[in-house]
Amino acid sequence: MSKQLLEECVRNNLERYFDDLGGTEPDRMHDMLVRAVEKPLLEVVMAKADNNQSKAALWLGLNRNTLRKKLLEHKLTS
Repeated sequence: MSKQLLEECVRNNLERYFDDLGGTEPDRMHDMLVRAVEKPLLEVVMAKADNNQSKAALWLGLNRNTLRKKLLEHKLTS
């Protein structure tokens, strides 16, 4: 999937999200969206990196300690 298709997918789903709100104003959308995207991103990258945090951190452009913190926040590590 290209970056353009990914952006289009996000845009379409955000439009649907607003439609589903039925006129109610959204709350804390940025946090909600980041958390909704971040967890599956971490799950997929960790799986593709064979749970190697150093490799996953490199792929994500994150410091390994930052990755570890995010994995703990999303309860993706024991």
